[in-house]
Amino acid sequence: MANNNTLLVPQASQALDQLKFEVAQELGIQLSPDGYNGNLSTYQAGKIGGSITRRLVQIAEQSLGGGMH
Repeated sequence: MANNNTLLVPQASQALDQLKFEVAQELGIQLSPDGYNGNLSTYQAGKIGGSITRRLVQIAEQSLGGGMH
């Protein structure tokens, strides 16, 4: 089975990791620097993921000409 989460731009992985840490910090959630975050609750992980998604959508809308307001 193919991994559908393959990044088309390999450098994007670093940018996404940075975004994850920024969002977690803004939400007051401490992430482990070693990459293991099994101590996070499902709620916390969802808050981080949802915030990242919102931010990526905003970036995409801006790059496409200001979004749909």
